[in-house]
Amino acid sequence: MEKYKLELNKESSKYLQIYNYIKKLIIDNKIKEHEKLPPIRKLANYMNVNNATIVKVYELLENEGYVYKIVGSGTFVSNMKLKKEKNIKHEGLIHFDSGNPSADMFPIDDYKKAINMALENDGSTIFDYDEGKGSKDLREKIVQYLKERKINTNSENIQIISGAQQGIDIVCKGLINYSDVVFVEEPTYNGALEVFKSRGAKVISIPMLDDGIDVGILKLKLEKIKPKLIYVMPNFQNPTGISYSTYKKKKLIELSEEYDFYILEDDFISDFPFDSEDNLPLKSYDNNDRVIYIKSFSKILMPGLRIGMVEIPMELQSQILWAKYSSDISTPGLIQKSMFYYMNCFNWKQYLNNINNIYYEKYSLAKKLIDEKLSNKIKVRKACGGINFFFELPRGYLSYNFYKFLLEKGVIITPGTYFFDNIIDNRYFRINIANASLKDIKEGIDIISDNIDIFLANYKEQNNLRSNKIFY
Repeated sequence: MEKYKLELNKESSKYLQIYNYIKKLIIDNKIKEHEKLPPIRKLANYMNVNNATIVKVYELLENEGYVYKIVGSGTFVSNMKLKKEKNIKHEGLIHFDSGNPSADMFPIDDYKKAINMALENDGSTIFDYDEGKGSKDLREKIVQYLKERKINTNSENIQIISGAQQGIDIVCKGLINYSDVVFVEEPTYNGALEVFKSRGAKVISIPMLDDGIDVGILKLKLEKIKPKLIYVMPNFQNPTGISYSTYKKKKLIELSEEYDFYILEDDFISDFPFDSEDNLPLKSYDNNDRVIYIKSFSKILMPGLRIGMVEIPMELQSQILWAKYSSDISTPGLIQKSMFYYMNCFNWKQYLNNINNIYYEKYSLAKKLIDEKLSNKIKVRKACGGINFFFELPRGYLSYNFYKFLLEKGVIITPGTYFFDNIIDNRYFRINIANASLKDIKEGIDIISDNIDIFLANYKEQNNLRSNKIFY
C-alpha cells in the first residue's frame, strides 16, 4: 500500500488529486498491467477519504481506459499498449456511452450572471464552511420546485449534496452496517452497487419487468429476508429506460410499510414526461415517510456543478447529516448560491421546458430508428422515455465482443456487465443518447444496423478471456 501514499492538498478536489496520482503510477509502470488495485474501502481508509471519493476515482480511471473491472474480483490495470491504440481510434467516435448532457445544452451566459450575483450579494461569506444542511435560500427554492412535482416537504427535510453519488454514499453511511441487506433492481446503476459493497452490505437483485420491478419476486424475497432498504429508479431507469406503472409505485410504498424497510429513490430525469403516463416521483406517493428521495441535477443542468439534494425522513436526519459532514463538511457555498440565483432569477421553468424539448427530440428519433432498424434483429427493452436504451444479444454472444466490434466501426456503447451485481451470461448492452447530437444518433444507429448481421454471423460463442496474469 506504500505506493498509494499521497499528501492531499486541501485547496483542490480530493478525487482529482487521487485520480491524477494513480494515473501517473499506471503510466510510469509503478502499477503493473493487470495488477489489482486496492479494494475501495481499504484505499479510502488508507488515504483518509470517504468511499464515494474512491468510487469516483475508479469510475474515472475506467472511463479513461486505465483500468477494467471484473465482477466479483475487483479493479485491474489495463493493457497500456491497447489503451494507446484505443486513444488514437477514439477521435471522431460516436459516443453512446456517456451519460453527460451535451455541452451545447448548458446555459453558460446566464449561469455566469448567476455566479456574479452570488459573489456581489453574498460577498466573502460565500466561501465560509456551511456546517448545516446547506443554503437556506436554495433549500426553500427547492421546496417550491418539489411542490410542482407533487412532493410536499419543508426546508428542514432537505440536505444539499455534492451530486447523487454522494447522496447514495451518505445515506449508506447513515443507515447501512456490515452484513445489512440491500435490495436493488436488476440491472441497476453501477455506482450504487459499488457504494453498497464498500459498506459491506449484502446485495440482492430483483428483476425488472416492462412496468417496473417484479413485485411477485420482491414479495417472495421479503417473506424470507428483511432488507434495510431498496434502491430504485422509478422513472426512466438507468440502464433500461423503464418506468414504473402507477400501480407499482403505490405497491412499493405499501410493501415498505408492511415489511418495514426504507426506499432509496434516485431521480435524475423525472422532470420530463417523454411518453410516460406517470412521471411523478415515487416520493410523491409516500405518506408514510418511507422514501429517502435523492434528486440529481446533473442530467438537467451542468453535471460539473456536482449539486443535488436529498429529502430525508425526520427520524434519519441526524445520522445522514453527520455522514454528509464527515464526507466533505458542506457543498461549496459558491455552487449553492449560484444555483439559487439561477433558479430564482433566470426563468427556471422555461429552461426546463427547453431541455425537455431537446431530450424529447433525441429520444423520439432514437426510438423511431431503433424500432425500424434494430428491433427485428436483437431484443430491446421497452422504454417510455429518458436517455437510455437497453439491448440483449442472442444467446451465445458477448456484449464485450460487440463493444470491441463497434469500436472499430466508430461507435462506442456500454457493455451490460457494469449494471449487474453478478452476471454470468453477459449479452446485454446500453446506448445512452444524452451526449449525442441528432446527427450522431442517426449515424450511430445506422452503423449498428448495417453491421450487426456481420457480427452475429462471425462472433457466436467467442469467449473473451483476459490475460491470466491477474491470477498469479
